[in-house]
Amino acid sequence: MAFDSFQDFLAMGGHAPYVWTAWALTAVLLVGSVLYARAERRQLLRELKRRARRERRAARETDVEEGA
Repeated sequence: MAFDSFQDFLAMGGHAPYVWTAWALTAVLLVGSVLYARAERRQLLRELKRRARRERRAARETDVEEGA
């Protein structure tokens, strides 16, 4: 094993602040990226539904005008 104890593992040979900060920053960025992608997806789906409703409404209005 590279470390003699769990405490040595956490200390990372004296480099713990750098190592654990890098791990934490990576985790935060990955989670943030996933959350941002989910939010963008929801926004896109909402916009597509809105656009579809608008197009259906416009098509109905066109049909009514042509039939009158």
